[in-house]
Amino acid sequence: MNKSQELSYVGPRNVGPVAMDAEDVAEYQALSDIGIQFPTAKINAMAAAMDATNQGLITTAGNTTPIQFLQAWMPGFVRVITAARKIDELIGITTVGSWEDEEVVQGVLEPIGQALPYGDTTNVPLASWNTNFERRTVVRFEKGFQVGVLEEERAARIRANSAAEKRSACALALEVQRNAIGFYGFNSGNNRTYGFLNDPALPAYYTVPNGAAGSPTWANKQFLEITADIRTAVATLQTQSQDTINPETTPLTLAVPTAAYAYLSVTSNYGNSVREWIKETFPKMRVVSAPQLNAANGGANVFYLFAESVDDGASDDSRVFNQVVPAKFRALGVEKRAKAYVEDYTNATAGVMCKRPYAVVRASGI
Repeated sequence: MNKSQELSYVGPRNVGPVAMDAEDVAEYQALSDIGIQFPTAKINAMAAAMDATNQGLITTAGNTTPIQFLQAWMPGFVRVITAARKIDELIGITTVGSWEDEEVVQGVLEPIGQALPYGDTTNVPLASWNTNFERRTVVRFEKGFQVGVLEEERAARIRANSAAEKRSACALALEVQRNAIGFYGFNSGNNRTYGFLNDPALPAYYTVPNGAAGSPTWANKQFLEITADIRTAVATLQTQSQDTINPETTPLTLAVPTAAYAYLSVTSNYGNSVREWIKETFPKMRVVSAPQLNAANGGANVFYLFAESVDDGASDDSRVFNQVVPAKFRALGVEKRAKAYVEDYTNATAGVMCKRPYAVVRASGI
């Protein structure tokens, strides 16, 4: 057997990159002696691709200047909004009790007895009194966050504080939840937590009449028709309170749906608007809009007219509505972990209580 011819040998201590210069190119076929082989056709093709005409690319085609060097960054971030939270503006907030309480209780006292004609020999008609206790259940919510080391450092690259943003989101989520309970209450079974729209003591709605256009909505009514709806509500409030509420001297709140608020700008033939008419006719009345009053009664928009408080000689705070909030915002604690930390926050609310139903009028259909 003929032995194969050994073309070259490079010792293990001498193995390294092959260095070539322009003078070596003509002897490319000699590379086969060290195991590097280029067919002649391939060398001709490479030469054609790299000649002076420069008609082709070896690298991937790309832009001269990457897009990141052509970007102008606007300052700050645009925040996504939530619906306006109006329960505090409508009826205020009463801080009473503690976060751990189970119920908030309001006592109701009624005097009993009727004066009778006097007689020397008749029995003395004795007066008495009766009490009831209205209970509301406290509900608690929590919201927390976790921030990792890598997350926090990467957020800093875009000029954001991840912990601060998440902490703010916790506070917002708790406020949104409290506002929702303030309007709708919270049903978890047998609890008694109600809201501005569904407290069991509230009077029934009445429907406003149609206007000349055949519709009860303020969007289709004229100045005189809208003011007539408001005037009717004021008269109803004064009547059902048996003149305890004087609309000229008692502070009143007209709560209107957001969808109908703009129609308070409808003007009369003399150029004055409904809003101006309210200020002139009922100077103690303020107007507050709330999105929760949109379609609140079976799809119909509603408005409330109520006295903010009634001077009836009672020993409570004399308010008509109370939003009872034992804890608006409370930090529960911080947990430090190896690569992150966790914070948790909570609140507690008993919803809204209507304490004087005769001081509230509810109209539907606007």
